[in-house]
Amino acid sequence: MQSRRSFLGKMALTTSALGLLPLTNHAFSGELAETPLRVGLIGVGLRGTNHLNNLLLREDVEITALCDTDPERIRLCTGLLEKSGKEKALTFGDHPYSYRDLLALSNVDAVIISTPWDWHTPMAVDAMKAGKYAGLEVSAATTMEECWDLVNTHEATGTHLMLLENVNYRRDILAVLRMVREGVFGELIHFRCGYQHDLREVKFNNGKQPYGGGVEFGDKATSEAKWRTAYSLHRNADVYPTHGLGPVAVMADINRGNRLVSLTSNATKAVGLHNHIVKEGGADHPNAALKFKQGDVITSTLETARGETIIITHDCNLPRPYSLGFRVQGAKGLWEVDGSRMYIEGISEPHRWDEAGPWLDKYDHPLWQKYGEFASGSGHGGMDFFVLHAFVESAKRKVAPPIDVYDAAAWSAVTPLSELSIAENGSSQAFPDFTRGRWMNRTPHEWITDKW
Repeated sequence: MQSRRSFLGKMALTTSALGLLPLTNHAFSGELAETPLRVGLIGVGLRGTNHLNNLLLREDVEITALCDTDPERIRLCTGLLEKSGKEKALTFGDHPYSYRDLLALSNVDAVIISTPWDWHTPMAVDAMKAGKYAGLEVSAATTMEECWDLVNTHEATGTHLMLLENVNYRRDILAVLRMVREGVFGELIHFRCGYQHDLREVKFNNGKQPYGGGVEFGDKATSEAKWRTAYSLHRNADVYPTHGLGPVAVMADINRGNRLVSLTSNATKAVGLHNHIVKEGGADHPNAALKFKQGDVITSTLETARGETIIITHDCNLPRPYSLGFRVQGAKGLWEVDGSRMYIEGISEPHRWDEAGPWLDKYDHPLWQKYGEFASGSGHGGMDFFVLHAFVESAKRKVAPPIDVYDAAAWSAVTPLSELSIAENGSSQAFPDFTRGRWMNRTPHEWITDKW
């Protein structure tokens, strides 16, 4: 069987690779560079290392620089480079702004930013100003000012940014998107989505292992517990909206013939993290006295210019199985991910659900049909293969990426808008038009075929 490494090497030499850009809004007018794309990675924690491992399989990419303030992560990643037989990369990380030294390098064409959220926008802005094609992990921004900073910097510099939202490439999502594009659900009416994921073992640890094993966070912890938990302590907002919103925003043609116009949000009381601390660390643990601000379940309702509604749920502090809670509903039928069920009027037995599996198999996206075998092992069920490939191919051609800066801003704006709405007892908040009116004439994404 052909290996992922040999496949990716051959694919880099053929124009068939263009078929892996399902979100693009442009014909491919950019010229394909004859030399490998030179990539620098800013942040090589667990997520950044995953990107590195996938990039090392490609013959059309050179890793020329690494940056992280944790020397252990630098040592681990330089070891991965050496093991793969790749050239040694320059390394940075002596201080928090060492990434700017990386951005000053002439042998870096593109960067992938996988750092704590507070750094996403500042690093992406600096990258675009330095002329580096930026791949940015989710979410892109945490404040409205940061959303506009991303858009304004892109428009001022002409440098592109791609939001690396991998859920847009999930196999069932692409199958349902194909059904949407082929009109199976009829005119679209309503969506549900969110991030429903028990992260208590991610938000706390004992400082000796990445996840679990304690109730500490901040300086006493490791990995995401060093920074992510503070958001639950200080902000009452949906701080992680893009995994859910990204896929349905593409289905609804947001920023391309449609746009988000308003949001209302409500939050429950906060008890989940406190209960976890008491259970694992005892009622006398110092962290048991903390008052967490983020409601355990946050519900936001968004309205679009075309009249659809989107409900987003953030639920990360309570015990529950994982689900992004997708529902796609049109005038002729709907799909719900929980229960994996489908109903299409005139085909399904009246008032009875179909199993979604046969429908998803029938409408399996051509990208997954063609490349699914090689996506296995890339991370998150294969999604990471597709999102990273779309980034690399866009950067090589210096063309607008599939999930662009306007998507990054609009999807991330849910965080500050939900915070305002909750603080004002669920008041309606207007969505900015980050495209400045261009959404009316931008062409919706093409997803039906595997070549454009």
